[in-house]
Amino acid sequence: MTVKSQVLALKYRPQTFKDLIGHEEIAATIYNSIKNNNSANAFLFTGMRGIGKTTFARIVAKALNCENAINDMCEKKCNQCDPIANSNHIDVLEMDAASKTGVDDVRELIEFSRYPPTISKFKIFIIDEVHMLSKQAFNALLKTLEEPPKYLKFIFATTEVKKIPITVISRCQRYDLSRINSEQLFNYLKNITIKEKKDVEDNAIKLIVKLSEGSVRDALSLLDRATISNNDNSLTFEDAQKIFGYINKSSYIELLEIIFLGDEKKIVDHYRKLYNSGIEPNLFLNDFLEVLYFIKNISFFENGGNNFSLTDSDLKKITSLSKEIDPNALLLFWEFTLKTLKEINIVANPNLLVEMFLLQLTYLKKKNVIQNNQQNELNKTSLKNIDVKNIINKDAINQIKNITQEEKIEKKNTLEINNLEDLIKICFEKKEMKLKYELENNVNLVSFSNMNIEISFNDKLNKSFVKDLSEKLYDWTKNRWFISFSKEKGEMSKKEKKYFKKKANITEFKSSSEYKNLLKELPDIELIDIEKKHD
Repeated sequence: MTVKSQVLALKYRPQTFKDLIGHEEIAATIYNSIKNNNSANAFLFTGMRGIGKTTFARIVAKALNCENAINDMCEKKCNQCDPIANSNHIDVLEMDAASKTGVDDVRELIEFSRYPPTISKFKIFIIDEVHMLSKQAFNALLKTLEEPPKYLKFIFATTEVKKIPITVISRCQRYDLSRINSEQLFNYLKNITIKEKKDVEDNAIKLIVKLSEGSVRDALSLLDRATISNNDNSLTFEDAQKIFGYINKSSYIELLEIIFLGDEKKIVDHYRKLYNSGIEPNLFLNDFLEVLYFIKNISFFENGGNNFSLTDSDLKKITSLSKEIDPNALLLFWEFTLKTLKEINIVANPNLLVEMFLLQLTYLKKKNVIQNNQQNELNKTSLKNIDVKNIINKDAINQIKNITQEEKIEKKNTLEINNLEDLIKICFEKKEMKLKYELENNVNLVSFSNMNIEISFNDKLNKSFVKDLSEKLYDWTKNRWFISFSKEKGEMSKKEKKYFKKKANITEFKSSSEYKNLLKELPDIELIDIEKKHD
């Protein structure tokens, strides 16, 4: 394959430490150790897909054997670097652990390691996706890995470092490769488009950077796909959107504005346009969550702006919208979106579920505005004229139910829960013994007020405790309660209080004259508990 016909990911694969982007400190550390003849017996490169693990391994292998390593590696292709780059060096063996996982493969490797290198300084084994090796294979490798011959080096690469035994990790010099910074990746792709003489808009490159999620290989593959799909014409942001099936954030922002205006027909029409453009319901909900996140936390992005998640125009729209919408409304919408995501696999047609979800958000807003005497404001045509601060109230879930049902519910007497003792008592009365047990034994109260419960807990607390308690509190009070965890220690649990009270009673009684008299008569007596008589 000629260089010209190569895909970009192979054509622009880094060949020296200087070519690497985003990992300059790691590159400098390894280069200095090789230059000072103090390199490790084994290297372990970890990280997500496409950020340079195997590339790093080959560069390290070249640096170890390069005839010009001291002079900042080989700018010219020497007798060592060229074969390593082409994966045909006699002393550098690359093995894919995904296809060779057994102990016999590793034994064959160890047997091969007994012979010194033929034409180079080091014999090097590069094992990709090393976490795929079996337990027996790792055990067979341990001794050689810890005390290899002076001429032998191991270089491992993996995407799942947690699957590697700690005994292997401890014998390696580990380097965690992080995602490539968006700005660095943008500049890298920009330079490639210049070298390739491709006319690509900056916003289109930014979209590719966003979709790549920090992976250089993914970014180059996307750029390759986009430029080929566009027949070498100028690639605009709109072209890139069509090629990748990406929906602009502005579409979601417009949808939110329509939701707050309460126009059901426009909501459904707007969503159907998005759906017909090719977006899946599941992806739509995730993107909708992302927009809610940006509106809620836009202050964190106004000064940064180098993650390319938002275009300049989207940033302005979201900044403006964030000033109009109460944060509590966004949190409520976030909760409803997560709830819909959990239910999306239950229904046969997820598309219908999303439409109903959007209409629920509208009815939720409408019902609450009416309850807050804001009926006239619903008829206004501008989002700025809506008092969004009145969108949230305590009956968040009830607002999407039938109004008649709500009125019946409101007439019923709901339970009053003012403190933890009230809650434990109601759990007992409602025969919720599991919740009662958790509250008494595994929960430490930090604060309890205004339907907000803040707790700390021990490791015995059931994982479903918060979910179960939230559901029951809503059933009992018809209000949405917020239960949060705190790093503060909190009060002692009821069990702990009972234990320390019992201990204090025993200590107190042991100091009494009555107990001392009993010891004189019965020296072997042991006090284990005290029960006070009630008059």
